[in-house]
Amino acid sequence: MNSLKLRLLLSTLVMTVVMLPIIGFTLTNAFELQLSQGMKNELKAYSYSIFTVAEVENGELLMPELLLENQFNVSQSGLYALITPLFNSEQQGQNTVLWQSKSLLAMLLPSPLGSPKIGKTQFSKIYLADREHLLYSFSASFSDNGQAFPITLHLIKDQQEFLSALNGFKQKLWTWLLVLMVVFVFVQIIWLLWTLKPLSILTKELEQVEKGQRKALNENYPIELQQVTKQLNALLITEGNQRQRYRNALSDLAHSLKNPLAVIQSQAEISASSSEQLQRINKIIEHQLKRAQSAGQSSWYLGVSINEVVEKLTATLSKIYQDKNLSFTVNVDSTAMFKGDEADLMEMLGNILDNACKAAQQKISITVTLENKKLVIEVADDGKGIDESKQAFILSRGGRADTYQAGHGIGLAIVNDLVNSYTGQLSIGNSKILSGAVFTIVFESF
Repeated sequence: MNSLKLRLLLSTLVMTVVMLPIIGFTLTNAFELQLSQGMKNELKAYSYSIFTVAEVENGELLMPELLLENQFNVSQSGLYALITPLFNSEQQGQNTVLWQSKSLLAMLLPSPLGSPKIGKTQFSKIYLADREHLLYSFSASFSDNGQAFPITLHLIKDQQEFLSALNGFKQKLWTWLLVLMVVFVFVQIIWLLWTLKPLSILTKELEQVEKGQRKALNENYPIELQQVTKQLNALLITEGNQRQRYRNALSDLAHSLKNPLAVIQSQAEISASSSEQLQRINKIIEHQLKRAQSAGQSSWYLGVSINEVVEKLTATLSKIYQDKNLSFTVNVDSTAMFKGDEADLMEMLGNILDNACKAAQQKISITVTLENKKLVIEVADDGKGIDESKQAFILSRGGRADTYQAGHGIGLAIVNDLVNSYTGQLSIGNSKILSGAVFTIVFESF
């Protein structure tokens, strides 16, 4: 859920899956109500036409032989009519029929049909011949020589036509809603890709910047991203200038120290030990000059193959410490790249591996993995290990936990500074496999 595309796509799918069915149910319900109301209005109209032709004489109901609506005259047509006396509470349950349409011939009526009060209507559903029918009942009172003659007209209509129309509407509606859902999702995906296209372009440009294929973000971005890209370009320029100033200052410092050292070394009264130290300082200066001259302006974002650097270092250290007959176990991910200066990587790994060679009895393990966009480098040895109380101390300048040889104890401090400059973390622990010390470097977003 950390992806904008995924969030927008899921929200679109949820809206589509939820809203379209709600619209479908709403339209189906509205259509059903409309059909039902139309059928009721139709039955009311039939009732008026029947009451128009009905007469009462001498206590008897008189009806014409045939009705105007032909469905009442055809047997089992699906539209039926009958007239019963208006029952009181004691007569409920009786089914006396005063008149019935010819369409009801050979039909068995359910009992009782029920009668509403005079002037009132009643709708209900009954089953006739194992099929659902709509029953409309209306009670009225005729006058026969001043005597009231209350009756109830019952109209029965087969709902098969109503149900067929409703089912047909549902089938077409849900078919088109499903088609609309697919089209809507497809259109939303296209719209989403088009909307987020500038972010994809920005990602590609940043990858090209990382690979050194371009120095700035040059595409024409939407207004919402212009401020971001502007600040990123300013950051890229500033960072490049700062690194160039750093390398120029380093080069100038090395050059300024080289001449005075040459003068000191030319003096005859210098002791052998002093001369040795001067030569060491001179080598350090030459090393820094080489670093300043060899590193390009964009070297900070060029990928450096860690496997190649490890191979060079192990080959060199095997020769330096050949009397110890060390065994190097190398397990490096072939795709692992260090996004920085190769000289910085050499110095970091060189210092750590050099310490491991001094502490190891016979075995050294080098493991480089990529885990969740993190570059993890582990160097372990089978030496005595490092006490927890000294682990933080030896990372400080001047701190030493060994007595291997004379020195100023700034090697691991330099490594720690370099790791921090790449926003990484250097930690020291004890190896569970080799039982010695293990140095772990973790770089984020590699």
